[in-house]
Amino acid sequence: MNKQLNKIAILPGDGIGPEVVAQGVKVLKAVMQKFSLNIELNEGLIGAIAIDETGEPFPAQTQQLCEEADAILLGAIGHPKYDNDPTLTVRPEQGLLKMRKELGLYANIRPIRLFPALSKLSVIKEELLEGVDFVIYRELTGGIYFGKKTRTKDYAVDECSYHRYEIERIAKLAFEESMHRNRELCLIDKANVLDSSRLWREVVGEMGKAYPEVNVSYLYVDNAAMQIVLNPRQFDVVLCSNMFGDIISDESSVLVGSLGLLPSSSKGDGAYLYEPIHGSYPQAAGKDIANPIATILSVEMMLRDFGHVEAANVIQNGVNYCIENGLWTSDLGGKKRCSEIGDAIVGYISELAVLSL
Repeated sequence: MNKQLNKIAILPGDGIGPEVVAQGVKVLKAVMQKFSLNIELNEGLIGAIAIDETGEPFPAQTQQLCEEADAILLGAIGHPKYDNDPTLTVRPEQGLLKMRKELGLYANIRPIRLFPALSKLSVIKEELLEGVDFVIYRELTGGIYFGKKTRTKDYAVDECSYHRYEIERIAKLAFEESMHRNRELCLIDKANVLDSSRLWREVVGEMGKAYPEVNVSYLYVDNAAMQIVLNPRQFDVVLCSNMFGDIISDESSVLVGSLGLLPSSSKGDGAYLYEPIHGSYPQAAGKDIANPIATILSVEMMLRDFGHVEAANVIQNGVNYCIENGLWTSDLGGKKRCSEIGDAIVGYISELAVLSL
């Protein structure tokens, strides 16, 4: 990767966002010190807290901060007071959608990796989970979520549209990822019904000729939803349109036992975005009980993407250390605080004893 990691925009957001981001930053600073990384960190507002303070969910100052950064670390967005009033026209989630559009973040990447020590927590039988390790590439700025909308009292339309270039650019990333993994790529669509899906199949099929080593397969989204539960080991790289990727990635998250374990990244033309997949969980805000591992692993993804592999490996090993030694938060059935997990991983990075926690 040619991009350099010189500036990171830190966007804690709402709910448990500030707590988990604080632990992510704590771990980031520990590896910065250990590996002499000179990275500038700048904090900004997004979501409900940004609306409260500026009237906008993605204010201009935050947008400028993100545009000047190489990467963004985001906590979570959302607050019940905006969910419960359907008359409101400004909502926290609009900040995330605007950020994706303004920064050209067209590819969401979500790795699904299991921790063997936590396999009993999954809703799926343990014998089906052994060896599960796949990654989902979801198109993020096109399709039905961004299509033309029409609404009257008795009629509504949400248009799903895709241009060839929108498919090509994310498919290229998925094919390239396949070349570094098991060279298996599965496109999930609904090509038996939707013209947009047929275009996806046509484009991916054509692009596959440039990657003869990659085995390309296709699944209708309803069958794929069943296969993720019945035989998740079959997947390696999964490619989806926006809505199908939203559904499939959320379904896949239940395999690992907790939303608090899964990181994600979003890539495009400018700064890359890194965030845990969980929501703002406002009921837990301020209680120091949230699981920060997804955020910490988002930092690990960031460092790995920017070529700081040794630092990323140390973070990954620190997370593994916590999981294997039962340093778990309440969502995993443990008793450790959010801040204690951060301290434990920092201790591991600093080569200090941490089991006393």
